[in-house]
Amino acid sequence: MTRKVMVGDVAIGGDAPVSVQSMTNTDTRDIRSTLKQINELYESGCQIVRIAVPDSEAAEAVKHIKKESPVPIVADIHFDYRLAIKAAENGADKLRINPGNIGNKEQLTKITKVAKERKIPIRIGVNSGSLEKDLINKYGGITAEALFESAENSVEYMMDTGFEDLVLSVKSSDVVLNYQTHMLIKDKLDIPLHIGITEAGTVKTGMVKSAIGIGSLLLRGIGDTIRVSLTGNPIEEVKFAKEILKSLGMLDNSINLISCPTCGRCRIDLVEIAKDVEKMITSLEPEMEKYKPGKIDVAVMGCVVNGPGEAKNADIGIAGGKGKGILISKGEILASVPEEELTSALEKEIRRRYFGDLND
Repeated sequence: MTRKVMVGDVAIGGDAPVSVQSMTNTDTRDIRSTLKQINELYESGCQIVRIAVPDSEAAEAVKHIKKESPVPIVADIHFDYRLAIKAAENGADKLRINPGNIGNKEQLTKITKVAKERKIPIRIGVNSGSLEKDLINKYGGITAEALFESAENSVEYMMDTGFEDLVLSVKSSDVVLNYQTHMLIKDKLDIPLHIGITEAGTVKTGMVKSAIGIGSLLLRGIGDTIRVSLTGNPIEEVKFAKEILKSLGMLDNSINLISCPTCGRCRIDLVEIAKDVEKMITSLEPEMEKYKPGKIDVAVMGCVVNGPGEAKNADIGIAGGKGKGILISKGEILASVPEEELTSALEKEIRRRYFGDLND
C-alpha cells in the first residue's frame, strides 16, 4: 500500500478510493473561462483539476481561481521554479513539476521549502517524451528500465531536499511500455501513483488505449488517482475515467449498465431501449450522490433467455418478449410491461427501491 497525501480535501494513496483528475484546456489567464470549465468538470465528477501555469500572469490567476474553485487545484509548472513558488503562495493545492527541467537543486529546494511550509504535495512527472538523453543512451532507447530509473532518480532528488509529500506519475503513450514500467515501480516505491496513458489520442482511439492502460494497472492494484488524456473536451476525460472505475467496481454510488448485443431471438427494439435507459441512468446521477445507494447493476436484455437467465445477478432490469417485456430483479420476474413502457417502468422501480421518492 502506498502512503497517503492530501490534495486539498481529497486523499490520494493509502486506503483512499481511486480519484479522478483532469486538466483544463483554457488559457489560465482567462479566469472566467477557466472557472467555467472547472465547474463543468466538477459537475461531471472530477475531483482534482490541474491548470497550466506558463507565466507570471497565470501564476497570479491561481489566487482568484482557487477562491472560487469547488475542487482542489494543481498548478502545472515547467522550467521556471519561480512560477511554482508563486503558484504555491497563491493557494495551489498541489504542484506538478518535472525535477529534470526545473533547474538546479538550489532552485528545487526553494520550491520544496515553500511547499513544506504550506503543506502542499508535489507531483513528480516523468514522461517518455521528455526522458533524459543520458538514460536513452544508457538503455539504447526509451525503455521501461530507463523510465523507472528516471522516476527513481527524481524521487531521490526530491527527498534529498528534505521533502517527502510526493505523488509520482510515470507515463507513456505506448500502452505496453507504460504497463512494463509500472511493473518495475510497484514493489519498489511506496509513493502514491497518478496513472494514465499520456497523449492517448482522440476520444475514439484514446478511450481504447486508456481503458487498457489504466484498467490493466488498476486490476493489479496499481494506481491511486487517474487521468484519461484525450484530445478534445476534458469533460469526456472525466466521464470515461468514471466508466473505467465503474467497470472495475471501484466507483461507489454508481449504476452499471449491462446490455446484451441482441440476436435473432430479439423481438423488441432493444438498441433504442438501451439508449433510452443509458440516458435515464445519466439523469439519475445527481440523485445517486444524494441518496448514496451503493453500486447498482441494471440489465437491459433482448429476450427471456438472457433476462432471468444470464442477467440473474442484476439488481434490476428488463428483458424483451414480442412487443412487450418483463421487469426483473435477481432473476425474479416482477411484472410484464408493454414495450413502449419498459424504460419508464424500469426508472420507476429504481426510484422506488433506491431513492425512496415514489410509493409502491
